[in-house]
Amino acid sequence: MTSPFTRKTLSFLRSLTRNNDREWFRARKADYERHVRGPMMEMLDRLAADLPRFAPEVIADPRVSLYRIYRDTRFSADKTPLKTHAAAHFPSKPFRRGQGAGLYFEVAPGWCWIGGGLYMPSPQDLQAIRGHIAAHHRALHRIVTRPAFTRAVGRLDGEQLTRVPRGYLEDHPGEYYLRFKQFLAGREFEAEFATSPRFYRQVLTTFEAVVPLVRFLNAPLLKRSAQAPPAEFLSHRRQTAQRPAG
Repeated sequence: MTSPFTRKTLSFLRSLTRNNDREWFRARKADYERHVRGPMMEMLDRLAADLPRFAPEVIADPRVSLYRIYRDTRFSADKTPLKTHAAAHFPSKPFRRGQGAGLYFEVAPGWCWIGGGLYMPSPQDLQAIRGHIAAHHRALHRIVTRPAFTRAVGRLDGEQLTRVPRGYLEDHPGEYYLRFKQFLAGREFEAEFATSPRFYRQVLTTFEAVVPLVRFLNAPLLKRSAQAPPAEFLSHRRQTAQRPAG
């Protein structure tokens, strides 16, 4: 199957890296739409058709999955206005983008990356995931040592603590996995691989291998969400607490 990305995709991204300003981009917006955004939309259309075969809970919708080209520079020391890569994230229902574990790929001037996991879990999410790992570390070990997983991405990656987190025994049988602060499973390729006929098949193969990890990480988050009181109840409690006595 041919890739929707071409040499012109990479050429545009490399030129954007050298000319990262809004005026330059505005003058070449049509090229961006044709060579970068258009191929990304085609990828999402293909994935929307193919993901339900092995991951029906994963969302492939441009309104959710496709990252904007414009950077949010409000809280960043880097004030360059545009991203120099094209990327898409595929969360699981009922999570929104930026919540829970999901699948991800990006095409950049110097590489492409395919994989998934959980990049920046909140302290509450990390606590819930560690509790899940403590109780089910054997299941996690089986997931990340399956031949399909190791062939696709190698091993589980991400930042780790040097010691077991507070609250867990130093000799806990799941101590290796309890030390993770991020849960990343992916593989980097040369940028030109994004233009290869093998690219789309590799995306599907990698996503299928990583989905069991995504489900494992999301399980405690979904359970916690289901146990939380509804927003209407919390709003009523706040209003009651703020109501003057008498």
